[in-house]
Amino acid sequence: MTIFGRIGVFAVASTLATSLAGGAGADQPRDWQMGFQPAASTTMERIADFHNLLLVIITLITVFIILLLLYVMIRFSERRNPTPSKTTHNTLIEVLWTTVPVVILVIIAIPSFRLLYYTDRIEDADMTIKAIGHQWYWSYEYPDHGDFTFDALMLTDDELKEGQPRLLATDNMVVLPIDTRIRLLVTADDVLHNFALPAFGIKLDANPGKINETWVQITREGTYYGQCSEICGAGHSYMPISVKAVSKAAFDEWVAQAKQKYARAGEPEAGPYLAQVPRLAQAPGAE
Repeated sequence: MTIFGRIGVFAVASTLATSLAGGAGADQPRDWQMGFQPAASTTMERIADFHNLLLVIITLITVFIILLLLYVMIRFSERRNPTPSKTTHNTLIEVLWTTVPVVILVIIAIPSFRLLYYTDRIEDADMTIKAIGHQWYWSYEYPDHGDFTFDALMLTDDELKEGQPRLLATDNMVVLPIDTRIRLLVTADDVLHNFALPAFGIKLDANPGKINETWVQITREGTYYGQCSEICGAGHSYMPISVKAVSKAAFDEWVAQAKQKYARAGEPEAGPYLAQVPRLAQAPGAE
């Protein structure tokens, strides 16, 4: 098979894999998965569209460069061109190799800036949730629903139930309604963390003393997983994010229960995470 045939097969395989993954409705990483997790928010849908545009552009550039190299290697080989040209400048070619990349960058820049502005923030959000990074777990606040708060600690191997993914499941899940514009505030109380949810297209730094903001509108019900994506210490790989997206009616029912379950205004009840996960207390540098 020629190199062009391989490129075509790879492109088709990538497209099919992404389509099949989307059809399966996978809400977490899968073995041998190719491409993104299926989009579960309007933001991720736009990110996937932008990615597909870039894939087309880079494929066309790669094919063009390969063809150009093959042409130069054959056309200007020593056997076919024993007396090489001594031309040093070609105005048309010099103009083209300057303007064409500029045009390509403009084509990329326009949807890129649109996407950045779209994901930045929303003025008329329907609700707000706040995520706070700790070493090494997340806590969450619901200021629009009674201002209750709770911690979400990773489940250890012996606590996992059937179907719960290792290193991703938590004891308390973030519950959010679908088809709702949700303002997400992210911060930290110790070191730099990062709040990342691939299916939602969210990856936002959690900085101590600073609140970063983004938003999400979830498009379908399901359970979604993410992790801290910043190397924040010995327990970095043990602070996952678990989100359960439900209907608005189911969310209202959960809020009524959560107000009773998590009703507190002081410090989190869970205590230091290292005391809850003994293996982390033995990790190098864990204090």
